[in-house]
Amino acid sequence: MSLRAAVVGGGIIGAAVARRLAHEHGAQVTLLEKEDHLAAHQSGHNSGVVHAGLYYEPGSLKATLCRRGVGLLQDFVDRHGIAYEECGKVVVALDGVQAERLDGLHARAVANGVPGVRLVDGEGLREIEPEAAGVRALHSPQTAIVDYPAVTRALAAELTDAGGRVRLGHEVRALADRGTAVRVGVRADGATATEEYDLVVVCGGLQSDRLGGLLGEGRSPRIVPFYGDYFDVPREQRHLVRGMVYPVPDPRYPFLGVHVTPRVDGTLTLGPNAFLSLGRESYERGLPVPADVLDVVGFPGFWRFAAANVPAALRESRTALSSGQFIAEALKYVPALDTSGVVRGTRGVRAQAMGDDGRLVDDFVITGTERVVLVRNAPSPGATSALAIAEHVVDEALRRRDR
Repeated sequence: MSLRAAVVGGGIIGAAVARRLAHEHGAQVTLLEKEDHLAAHQSGHNSGVVHAGLYYEPGSLKATLCRRGVGLLQDFVDRHGIAYEECGKVVVALDGVQAERLDGLHARAVANGVPGVRLVDGEGLREIEPEAAGVRALHSPQTAIVDYPAVTRALAAELTDAGGRVRLGHEVRALADRGTAVRVGVRADGATATEEYDLVVVCGGLQSDRLGGLLGEGRSPRIVPFYGDYFDVPREQRHLVRGMVYPVPDPRYPFLGVHVTPRVDGTLTLGPNAFLSLGRESYERGLPVPADVLDVVGFPGFWRFAAANVPAALRESRTALSSGQFIAEALKYVPALDTSGVVRGTRGVRAQAMGDDGRLVDDFVITGTERVVLVRNAPSPGATSALAIAEHVVDEALRRRDR
């Protein structure tokens, strides 16, 4: 009898894991997603960037799985005819202090095996991006953009072709490892039912700590949601940049800052910023979600983080409170942008894992038991790395079962 498996979460990572279990290992797989469509949260609310591996600590899971994930993703989109554009990316230094930081970023990118990455001076920058302003830049020619929701749907299609099932509108409310099987309580259409599986993989994203709590794991690392707004530039200005234009990361701040990013649909976006969200799944400006707010304010780690990041909060609050300030950040890098027609675009919410000590958890985190694997933290480059994460998670899950 083949392995009975459930995957919780219909984002790109959950779909990739489910597809790999069914397609490569012949498991009977059920993908459980609480929303009425796939890629409803982080997978469908991001910039669409396929990261090359510039930023990540060499040897970390992020670095390893990002580079592996890019290759797997390219092969997958080629087979399915999904929009993918290798438009490249420049990380731009505006002054001498930022220019010096690029040396460390370049060394890290080389250690991670990022292809074609090189440092250029101001003149070299303008050969790559004629409208960009800066004194020095790091150029990653193979950084790309893709349609991640389309990738997610194609992964789910391969899952069903291999005999798997996709159940939308099915919210997991209970998880219990009984030693011989895993009991999963699911609510759908107002009714609750319990099913048993040999293996469960939880890819819960914004709800990953709560789903871990159902199994009896501790809530740390805790998910603290940060929203990121995007602004859309009129399409007639798409020609102003050839690829992505990013700021140099500031080690004093935990987030990258506003950047200029084209999308595969021909639009040009500015963003995102990063500010505390009052709801884990709040994509519109509205009332706070009490349970989500209480989760944050009742978590000592958040207050430790806040105390250590007052300058970052002040910086991000400017772009959160003022659209003019938000747009001004982008203009530092591409002054030729005409911002008169810029309109507010989508909002994303990042599932930021945070430890009890207030530190942001940087690397991917995977925990669980012999029969339940929990993906507790898979931030950027999680989407880029999704197919490689699926390889890693499935191999780990099957290894645990074979002990």
